[in-house]
Amino acid sequence: MKVYVDVHDKRWKKHKINFKKIVCTAVDPVYKESEVSIVLVDDAEIHAINKQYRDVDKPTNVLSFELGDDVLLGDIYISYDTVVKEAKQAGISVENHVAHMVVHGVLHLLGHDHITDDEAAVMEMKEIAILKKMGIKNPYDDVVCVDGDCCPGAHLWSFFNKLKVRENSWVQYALYALFGGVAAFGFAPFYMWPLTLLGIAGAYWLTVRNNNIGGFWRTLLRVAPFGAMYAVAMFWWTLHSIYVVPEIADKFAIWTIPGLVGLAVAGVFIFSWPLVVVGRGVVKSAAGRVFLFAATWTLVLWAREWMFTGFPWNPIANISVPYPVIANSMSLWGALGLTFVLVGLIAGVTEFIRNRRNWGAGVFFAMIMCVGMAFGAINMYWIGTDMATVTPVVRIVQVGASQSQKATHNRAQALERANGNIQRLFDLASQDNIPDIVIFPETAYPFVVLKDDVIPLAQQLNRPIIFGANTFNRGGVFNSMVITDEAGQVQHIYSKSHLVPFGEYSPLGILPAPVNLMPGNGPELLSVGDFLFVPAVCYEVVFSDSLLPRGVGHIHAVVNITNDNWFGNTPGTYQHLDMVRRYAIESGLPIIRANYSGISAFVGADGRIISAIPVGESGVLDGFVWGAHVTPYRVIGLNWWMIIILITTICGVIIAERRNK
Repeated sequence: MKVYVDVHDKRWKKHKINFKKIVCTAVDPVYKESEVSIVLVDDAEIHAINKQYRDVDKPTNVLSFELGDDVLLGDIYISYDTVVKEAKQAGISVENHVAHMVVHGVLHLLGHDHITDDEAAVMEMKEIAILKKMGIKNPYDDVVCVDGDCCPGAHLWSFFNKLKVRENSWVQYALYALFGGVAAFGFAPFYMWPLTLLGIAGAYWLTVRNNNIGGFWRTLLRVAPFGAMYAVAMFWWTLHSIYVVPEIADKFAIWTIPGLVGLAVAGVFIFSWPLVVVGRGVVKSAAGRVFLFAATWTLVLWAREWMFTGFPWNPIANISVPYPVIANSMSLWGALGLTFVLVGLIAGVTEFIRNRRNWGAGVFFAMIMCVGMAFGAINMYWIGTDMATVTPVVRIVQVGASQSQKATHNRAQALERANGNIQRLFDLASQDNIPDIVIFPETAYPFVVLKDDVIPLAQQLNRPIIFGANTFNRGGVFNSMVITDEAGQVQHIYSKSHLVPFGEYSPLGILPAPVNLMPGNGPELLSVGDFLFVPAVCYEVVFSDSLLPRGVGHIHAVVNITNDNWFGNTPGTYQHLDMVRRYAIESGLPIIRANYSGISAFVGADGRIISAIPVGESGVLDGFVWGAHVTPYRVIGLNWWMIIILITTICGVIIAERRNK
């Protein structure tokens, strides 16, 4: 092997480097008759060459020019200034770093590259093996830039690389679980959104660092701890309901551990899908992976609208609720679109940090995030200037009693307790001047109501009332919103159609549930006098596209009655309110929310909390709402936005894969 060394900068002469030995170690013996030229230059010269041949206007450490000939392999240029600076930053000798640059350059001459992650992985493994033969440690244990590929965050990712996370090691599974757990802290009441970004980015990084490890089940097993821990950390509070009423706790406490296990298993098969898709290595380009990851996460959210009766709780979009300009972008594309943008931005930034060449997808998602924020600002401005149409003055009654005070399973006390509860409702609602309409929470009325009943509470208040109660019809019991006139005559009964699995009905007919209610007929438009509203019982308000009847005209508000007594002062209570705020932004409709134990609130059409009663307090809240309007999201709808996202993803993946090739 012939190695020609041309020294253009005299400073190189003080370093004793055996370039021929390095080159001969790097190449296969088949190239023993070949020739390589090494030119030792300074930053000024390599800067000029870099600009001329690569259109990159800055110096770099090493440049290779392959001649495509088996004998004359090509030329390698190495800059003294850059390699000395990088060696000092990494805390290694100049000689060892130059050896790395020579090996890197020779591999380029032999046809290797690092444009894609897979190519880079192959090239790095070869470099590590060759340098090991020369007694030089793995250069990627340190922050060393190759071909000028240093980028913001390099030191952070060097730290992760030094963790030496081996495939199928306990450290890998522990990190997946850790990332899944911390990702849940971006939601109410914590709002620690950087942890959600870190959790998703960390799980994505763990997956794409080796994104072609085998079949579906092997990949699912690898990422399962993320989905399991994410679900448990997000939804553990649902099991709090078992212990609210002693009689129910005695019967169902045995299901606590199985319930946690069930949450974990469900999390594996729901929240692991985005990682499984990118972990299979079907898409090779970094930008393509970003689009695929974001779209799969969004598709899972869309599917959660329909599984059982649906449970689309806490879309990633909800971490933006404390930031109105970002949150109001949901008036354009809903929680579905904002989730797509946020997850894409997380993955895009992660890919950029891994390799700064992978910037395209991150820039795309950042640009559409800016478009959404601009629209959000316009939406907020429009609502703030529209006070022309306001609703009648409404009184929300928050009882603030415990679930045990609210009802009893002791038959001897049932009637006494029920009459006492009605008196409590009247005492709260009748204080001061009673406004136009009084709204009581879900299941506030302690008796089963029939269509022809007369409600004495409305007669005593001499006002139209809206209240929650169990109703009986067609041989079944329903969870309903009942509307009466001031004379107590029942004007309408709306029954909840999205029932809570395990709480209001038994999934598959075999899993445990304290009651089995009948579902209602779906969305309706109701009125009290001139006040037009859409009813929502409890968590029906979490569904993006299912409250509004088709073809409805002008609507003043959504009336949401609920009972969060079952969840106490847990994250679930605060997250439920954020789901209400999200729906207000998406639909362009203010929401009047009556909660049995809190949080009752008037929520503006921009998601702003106008006024509220805290958790656990009893009292009344008088107010009105305004600003109802039709948002683009309400016009386009959940399903069409999902189609738009899928089309965008397909185009993004195709373009990225073609550019990668």
